[in-house]
Amino acid sequence: MGIRVLIVDDHQVVRKGLVYFFNTLDDIEIAGEAANGEEAIQFLQQENEVDVVLLDVQMPVMDGVEAAQQIRSLFPKTKILMLTSFSDYNSVIPAIKAGASGYQLKDADPEILANAIRKVADGEKMIDHKAASHLFQHVSGNEEEEKKAKLAQLTNRELDVLQEMMNGKSNKEIANDLYITEKTVKTHVSNILSKLEVHDRTQAALFGVKYLASH
Repeated sequence: MGIRVLIVDDHQVVRKGLVYFFNTLDDIEIAGEAANGEEAIQFLQQENEVDVVLLDVQMPVMDGVEAAQQIRSLFPKTKILMLTSFSDYNSVIPAIKAGASGYQLKDADPEILANAIRKVADGEKMIDHKAASHLFQHVSGNEEEEKKAKLAQLTNRELDVLQEMMNGKSNKEIANDLYITEKTVKTHVSNILSKLEVHDRTQAALFGVKYLASH
């Protein structure tokens, strides 16, 4: 028995083209077709066994993102492969967050799409290389926010001390510049290292140089 696939796309020409291609393959079987997310869920609720839902993102009645969320909730064993013309951030990230195991563009070679279905059915993640860049940007953006959140934990005085550390000042010099005791400086430095989750004052200074300007 081949991989059973439900094709969900509001364009009949696209659906029929995919059906025609998949019917030439021995290991992929068309379980059914749907014109929108609502029809897809109704199909699955009729106890139709499906391994992979090939799901368009932009559709009327219920789009692919909402459909993906409901399918993941109602049929957790069913894998979802998004198929769309869009590779922009606002299309990729919501689809992946909704629980899709893969994201392929409609201009992909049919054999690449078939291979993506095989891998998704096998439990792997498959992201088109054009769309993958948006995922990396998203991850990078999250890391940036995490760094800024750490800086936000510092008090105004600790920020003053960090600024002095960035200037290469010793504890004694910082104490003189800020009119506080050296012991107090040591306490502030210890707090800074802890809050920024770094091991030494050099790492703290580098952290400040990289992120404090954009804080």
